[in-house]
Amino acid sequence: METTMETTTSTTTRTATAKQPRKPMPLNGVDTPTLFATLDAVKKQPELAKFQFRATNRWQGGTHSQSRMESFRGAGAERKHVHEFTFDADHPQVLVGRDQGPTPVEFLLHAIAACITAGIGNIAAARGVTLSEIESTVEGDIDLRGILGLSEEVRNGYEQLRMNVTIKGDASPEKLAQIVEQSRARSAVYDVLTNGIPVAISVTAG
Repeated sequence: METTMETTTSTTTRTATAKQPRKPMPLNGVDTPTLFATLDAVKKQPELAKFQFRATNRWQGGTHSQSRMESFRGAGAERKHVHEFTFDADHPQVLVGRDQGPTPVEFLLHAIAACITAGIGNIAAARGVTLSEIESTVEGDIDLRGILGLSEEVRNGYEQLRMNVTIKGDASPEKLAQIVEQSRARSAVYDVLTNGIPVAISVTAG
């Protein structure tokens, strides 16, 4: 009788243990416990999701300028990056620049690639998928007759973007493709590029 009770108790304990959810562990360089904690905090306090990012740009001469990203507002407070970031932009020599940085439109390619890649890393970690590689190539086609004022029928910006993502990890190709698709669906940069937003420009002249 004692043996039967011990066996039953042991079985019950194993069943209870098996049903306990595993605690999230850091994966792919993502602090997964903090990621889930952040999601829980925002569910309870939606106002924490309100962010404002900023950049200050200063002309350096010719078509060369430099942008600085230092502070932003988010999670209910003013914050600063760990380091101040600066980025140079210019035109290549064939477009009358000195090629001291990527063109502004090339930064858009970097932005969408970086945004989707970051999303893939987070989503894979949340799903318990270990990644070994993410690489993407982004191409954009643009006809410069628009910005050169040579044609009113040609738009100023890109006509089309194409992005190819290579992803490898310990999940099936189908699951890895789903992770990329979810990242695309949640990408802030993809949303801005495909839906557009109002842009207000004010001028202080002196």
